[in-house]
Amino acid sequence: MKSILKAAAIAAILGTTAVGAYAADVAVTFDPGVVAYGYSDGYWTTKREWRSWDKPEYVEVYRKHPGARYYEYRHDRDPDMGWRGEVVIKK
Repeated sequence: MKSILKAAAIAAILGTTAVGAYAADVAVTFDPGVVAYGYSDGYWTTKREWRSWDKPEYVEVYRKHPGARYYEYRHDRDPDMGWRGEVVIKK
Protein backbone atom coordinates (compact mmCIF):
# COMPACT_ATOMS: atom_id res chain seq x y z
CA MET A 1 0.00 0.00 0.00
CA LYS A 2 2.81 2.39 0.90
CA SER A 3 4.57 1.74 -2.40
CA ILE A 4 1.39 2.63 -4.32
CA LEU A 5 1.12 5.95 -2.44
CA LYS A 6 4.82 6.66 -3.04
CA ALA A 7 4.42 5.91 -6.75
CA ALA A 8 1.34 8.13 -6.96
CA ALA A 9 3.17 10.97 -5.19
CA ILE A 10 6.18 10.68 -7.50
CA ALA A 11 3.93 10.59 -10.56
CA ALA A 12 2.09 13.69 -9.34
CA ILE A 13 5.35 15.58 -8.78
CA LEU A 14 6.75 14.57 -12.16
CA GLY A 15 3.49 15.44 -13.89
CA THR A 16 3.42 18.89 -12.29
CA THR A 17 7.03 19.50 -13.31
CA ALA A 18 6.30 18.51 -16.89
CA VAL A 19 3.28 20.80 -17.04
CA GLY A 20 5.26 23.63 -15.45
CA ALA A 21 8.03 23.22 -17.99
CA TYR A 22 5.48 23.25 -20.79
CA ALA A 23 3.89 26.45 -19.50
CA ALA A 24 7.31 28.11 -19.30
CA ASP A 25 7.86 27.46 -23.02
CA VAL A 26 4.94 29.69 -24.05
CA ALA A 27 6.17 32.70 -26.00
CA VAL A 28 4.42 36.05 -26.00
CA THR A 29 4.68 37.90 -29.27
CA PHE A 30 3.95 41.48 -30.23
CA ASP A 31 1.17 42.07 -32.78
CA PRO A 32 1.65 45.44 -34.52
CA GLY A 33 -1.87 45.12 -35.92
CA VAL A 34 -3.39 46.10 -32.56
CA VAL A 35 -1.56 49.45 -32.47
CA ALA A 36 -3.60 52.47 -33.49
CA TYR A 37 -0.92 55.12 -32.86
CA GLY A 38 2.64 54.68 -31.69
CA TYR A 39 4.75 57.16 -29.77
CA SER A 40 8.23 57.11 -28.31
CA ASP A 41 6.84 56.29 -24.85
CA GLY A 42 4.18 53.73 -25.82
CA TYR A 43 1.10 53.21 -27.98
CA TRP A 44 -2.67 53.37 -28.15
CA THR A 45 -4.36 50.11 -29.08
CA THR A 46 -7.29 49.96 -31.47
CA LYS A 47 -9.45 49.41 -28.35
CA ARG A 48 -8.25 52.78 -27.00
CA GLU A 49 -6.02 51.30 -24.31
CA TRP A 50 -2.68 52.97 -23.52
CA ARG A 51 0.31 50.64 -23.24
CA SER A 52 4.03 51.14 -22.83
CA TRP A 53 6.38 49.35 -25.20
CA ASP A 54 7.32 46.06 -23.52
CA LYS A 55 10.60 45.84 -25.41
CA PRO A 56 12.52 48.47 -27.39
CA GLU A 57 12.55 46.23 -30.47
CA TYR A 58 8.73 46.36 -30.61
CA VAL A 59 9.01 50.04 -31.56
CA GLU A 60 10.98 49.10 -34.66
CA VAL A 61 8.66 46.21 -35.49
CA TYR A 62 5.73 48.61 -35.41
CA ARG A 63 7.51 51.36 -37.37
CA LYS A 64 8.19 48.88 -40.19
CA HIS A 65 4.58 47.64 -40.17
CA PRO A 66 2.60 48.77 -43.28
CA GLY A 67 0.32 51.69 -42.43
CA ALA A 68 2.04 52.43 -39.11
CA ARG A 69 1.22 55.76 -37.50
CA TYR A 70 4.31 56.44 -35.42
CA TYR A 71 5.20 59.80 -33.89
CA GLU A 72 8.70 60.42 -32.55
CA TYR A 73 7.61 62.21 -29.39
CA ARG A 74 5.81 61.45 -26.12
CA HIS A 75 2.04 61.02 -26.31
CA ASP A 76 1.37 63.42 -23.45
CA ARG A 77 2.56 66.49 -25.31
CA ASP A 78 -0.84 66.68 -27.06
CA PRO A 79 -3.98 67.85 -25.21
CA ASP A 80 -5.80 64.65 -26.25
CA MET A 81 -2.92 62.50 -24.92
CA GLY A 82 -2.11 61.38 -28.46
CA TRP A 83 -5.45 59.80 -29.31
CA ARG A 84 -6.24 60.97 -32.84
CA GLY A 85 -9.74 59.63 -33.37
CA GLU A 86 -11.24 56.35 -34.38
CA VAL A 87 -9.01 54.11 -36.44
CA VAL A 88 -9.99 51.98 -39.39
CA ILE A 89 -7.45 49.20 -39.87
CA LYS A 90 -7.28 48.01 -43.48
CA LYS A 91 -5.87 44.57 -44.11
